[in-house]
Amino acid sequence: MAKLLEGRIIAEQIKSLLKERIKSSKLKLDSIQVGDNPASDLYIKAQKKLALDLGIEYELHNLPKETSHDKLIVFINQLNLNKAVNGIIVQMPLPLHIDYKDISRYILPEKDVEGMHPVNLGKIFFGKPKILPCTPAAVIELLNSLGGFLQGKEIVIIGHSEIVGKPLSLLLMDKLATVCVCHIGTSKAGKLEEHVRRADILVTSVGKANLIKGEWVKEKAIVIDVGINKVGDKIVGDVEFEEAAKRASWITPVPGGVGPLTVIMLMRNLVEAAGL
Repeated sequence: MAKLLEGRIIAEQIKSLLKERIKSSKLKLDSIQVGDNPASDLYIKAQKKLALDLGIEYELHNLPKETSHDKLIVFINQLNLNKAVNGIIVQMPLPLHIDYKDISRYILPEKDVEGMHPVNLGKIFFGKPKILPCTPAAVIELLNSLGGFLQGKEIVIIGHSEIVGKPLSLLLMDKLATVCVCHIGTSKAGKLEEHVRRADILVTSVGKANLIKGEWVKEKAIVIDVGINKVGDKIVGDVEFEEAAKRASWITPVPGGVGPLTVIMLMRNLVEAAGL
């Protein structure tokens, strides 16, 4: 039976280290929310709570849903010019008329605490990252907690998004892991199962409940489930947890696995951005 790979424990350890780095320094994180979204509200609440605990000033800017793409850029530029602001985050999801991929490039790279500016993503490509996208950084921390020896490991990532799959694949390749990225094309070709069965380490970030059958998981594999899906009154991941846990050596619970680390990675990025 697999052991639980819980992000909360690692997050607490990192939080203690961040408190030491921050000490009496004044840090300010500005958060922009356009419109209302229950999922976004939960993430904001977690950010506020952690910021308060770390002694970081957290300011939320609620902009109307009707805010135009151009007006949002103007607002971001105002925060860019404000020397008191150390970091900026634009909460997802955004209204459909605003393109996040475009918006992310208007946040100054040195204030981009989500690590999604093209400059910060480019540094990952060249193997010299400073500010990492939060979820990939959380996955790396989970693997590091298990020893972090990834050279030659067969790692299969399910999902090729800009915020998880793509940057994570580069980070893992930099550690000389053998990385396979699967996506909807893999599934349509009927080859998803065969790739999953080869994985020494499986990372899935799709957002489709129980997409990965537990019986596909390789014996003694490590399973990191980034997926968050609501089924009835339960929150589940992308992997059939009960069956996968019978085969894996380590598996992240959902919730409680990657999530708690994602928020602490945001704060670590803020500390890095401030040069502390």
